[in-house]
Amino acid sequence: MKILNIQVLRGPNIWSISRKKLIQMRLDLEDLEQKPTNVIEGFSERIEKLLPSMFTHRCSKGVEGGFFTRVKEGTWMGHVIEHIALEIQTLAGMETGFGRTRMTKTEGIYNVVFSYLEEKVGVYSAEAAVRIAEALINNEEYDLEHDIRRMKEIRELEALGPSTGSIVEEAVKRSIPWIRLNKSSLVQLGYGKNQVRFRATMTEKTSSIAVDLASNKEETKRLLTEAAIPVASGVTISNPEDLEASVKKVGFPLVFKPLDGNHGKGATINVKTMEDAVAAFEYAKTYSRRVIIEKFITGFDFRVLVIDHKVVAAAQRDPAHVKGNGIHTIQELIDKENEDPRRGYGHENVLTEIAVDRDTLDLLAKKEYTLETIPEKGEVVYLKSTANLSTGGTSIDVTDIVHPQNIFICERISRVIGLDICGIDIMAQNLTQPLTENGGVVLEVNAAPGFRMHLAPSEGLPRNVAAPVIDMLYPQGKLSQIPIIAVTGTNGKTTTTRLIAHIIRSNGKRVGFTTSDGVYVHNTMLMKGDTTGPVSAEFILKDPTVEFAVLETARGGILRAGLGFNACDIGVVTNIQEDHLGLSDIHNLDDLTRVKAVVIGAVRRKGWAVLNADNGYCVRIAKDARCNVAYFSMDENNPVVKEHCRKGGIAAIYENGYITIKTGDWKLRVDKATHIPLTFGGSVNFMIQNVLAATLATYLWGYKPEDIRLSLETFIPSAAHTPGRMNIFRFKDFKVLVDFAHNPDGFNGVKGFLQGVEATEQVGIISATGDRRDEDIIETARISAQMFDKIYVCQEKYLRGRQQQELVDLLIKGIREVDPNKEIIVNNKSTECLQIAIETAKKGSYLTILSNTIDNTIQRVTEHLDRELES
Repeated sequence: MKILNIQVLRGPNIWSISRKKLIQMRLDLEDLEQKPTNVIEGFSERIEKLLPSMFTHRCSKGVEGGFFTRVKEGTWMGHVIEHIALEIQTLAGMETGFGRTRMTKTEGIYNVVFSYLEEKVGVYSAEAAVRIAEALINNEEYDLEHDIRRMKEIRELEALGPSTGSIVEEAVKRSIPWIRLNKSSLVQLGYGKNQVRFRATMTEKTSSIAVDLASNKEETKRLLTEAAIPVASGVTISNPEDLEASVKKVGFPLVFKPLDGNHGKGATINVKTMEDAVAAFEYAKTYSRRVIIEKFITGFDFRVLVIDHKVVAAAQRDPAHVKGNGIHTIQELIDKENEDPRRGYGHENVLTEIAVDRDTLDLLAKKEYTLETIPEKGEVVYLKSTANLSTGGTSIDVTDIVHPQNIFICERISRVIGLDICGIDIMAQNLTQPLTENGGVVLEVNAAPGFRMHLAPSEGLPRNVAAPVIDMLYPQGKLSQIPIIAVTGTNGKTTTTRLIAHIIRSNGKRVGFTTSDGVYVHNTMLMKGDTTGPVSAEFILKDPTVEFAVLETARGGILRAGLGFNACDIGVVTNIQEDHLGLSDIHNLDDLTRVKAVVIGAVRRKGWAVLNADNGYCVRIAKDARCNVAYFSMDENNPVVKEHCRKGGIAAIYENGYITIKTGDWKLRVDKATHIPLTFGGSVNFMIQNVLAATLATYLWGYKPEDIRLSLETFIPSAAHTPGRMNIFRFKDFKVLVDFAHNPDGFNGVKGFLQGVEATEQVGIISATGDRRDEDIIETARISAQMFDKIYVCQEKYLRGRQQQELVDLLIKGIREVDPNKEIIVNNKSTECLQIAIETAKKGSYLTILSNTIDNTIQRVTEHLDRELES
């Protein structure tokens, strides 16, 4: 077997609209195509032995054991690998279960598709599944535990932490989109101008001053003391010379902790001798230049969580410990405790595995114990100085028994320090009595407190503490989304996108839009190139100035990674024509329709699909649409439109020279085509179609016809507004048309326009694109032969794996099929070819440059025009 390619799909895709996180592995089975599992001796027994938990896989049988039955009956190895990839992720603690395996039109080549929770783990599981299958085929030993351990390690490195993850999960429940902004815990919720950002449990509302105060334990204690809040007495020192005097001032027993520490690092508790005080001081100094010495308060360690100045949870925390049984050593008890299924690696489970470190050994030494000591039955042996969950501590939820006065104290603390989210550490006998009565004290105030102890306590009720965070960031009435219109299709996508963006911008919104030319925000290009994929869409959605997104969405991005957004409000399909066929398993228009339909599948239930009623493939998409549907058509008598409107539907039609909205039986004329510059006086049909699509989309969004009309009349086709789309340059004696038509339908559109143009000679400069089918290249050449008197073939670029002469020969073949005597000039040097064509142009002639024939075509034509004006 051979892995040909692994793709990560992160948004709605051709396999699933709702399951956005998929791995697509292109797998060549090679000789295994002829060997289903039932002819591989012993394979069934070996896979059941290595992965017995796969008995739960129902597969197409629909019952437990269904997959194993399929293996016995005989199934192909791609299907087996899909199930292995899913199962090993589950064994690593990332349970997921969606999968599809489909054979491509190339024998032995399969697309193996399965879901993932963590991207890099998903990729690893794809590769590991192939290795496991090969080992099973060859009857070789395989270290499955190594893969599972490695996947856990990858997740720990890559996954969001439990606190960040809980906030994201709560946002997803509320249909709030999110984007991870770095490899750590910086996250954006919402899109465009309605976005908010947070990192771990610090939000954009978190005051930097408050964070500084909370990070400075000495300053925190001073502020709390001045606010009459009980705190532990103590001092802060940095010099060893001050240690003895400070110890005497505070008095044993003591707690030593670094001033700038966190997670309990560098802390030592219950220090009772000067010798231990020196050691504790030096230990704390390894974490901070200054060290806090406080009175050791006996009692229990509590954490109270305050969000938006309201107490939302409280937990009692116990340091990592074991309980003796009079039989096992402390080390054996630790090992036994770590076998608890609730304990895991890093943050993967409710509890963290207990690791032996210096703190552990110091605590044992104070009791004159070692790891080999056998504690008495029932004896509790503490292994850490602090109760942090990250060091193996446990938590008990006590939210419902916190005394009202203690709630008042904690909520007041959050305002004194100024934190929107804070964790307050308290040492007290209990929280059921006021701290002022039971002698309890506030030890610390934490910015960015961890949520895990509240989300999944060892005992007691779990608390959804992420919900009040979302309530704070998105209070009732605040939007998280911005409107999104997505435009797809074969031809006309870019012009339609630009026109929609122009209409919206003209009506006062700051628009971000993506096109095959670049990314724009409010008509300023911020990124140049073909930007019609998910990365470019995300660029717009991350921009905090954008109020409305219009996203050209090409097939390449959909196939490569899925959509760059979870849902849109309006999806537009301009048309579906033959182009790019034969690539990425898209062999015919049915396949291409399935790709374009992804955009419509992502439209919200109350949103709109805007479809071309003159294109049968677009009409087919409507049958499976789960949103509202509206059509546009060049023919008001189109039967699809007539039936649609008879039922009360909405359509945009071209009737009697007008762009018209039709709802039911009544018509609303928006503008006359001859008044719309983009239609070139109503002479270019494909431009009229683009106008219909844009008019309908913006009308459905809610713009008034008169506002749309004004925008249509101010959108001037030019190199600035519509680069490469019907750009006409007027020289003194002739005209030059530049259009990046690149398929037969696009060439026919230009042909229709040129038929109405008077010229002494029609001259064309054409080229081919190497990744098109031979028949498509030949057909564009045939159309060229029908519209040009003289043709320049300039094949300098876009070979895409082909030989230059091969493409030239295909173009000449197509031309000669139509007119064996057509004048053809082959010049594959683009600069020279353009110069010759312009210098030899006859008076009154029309020179048309099609496709991406010449690099920077518009710029070069403009330079020639400038030189003519200067001379």
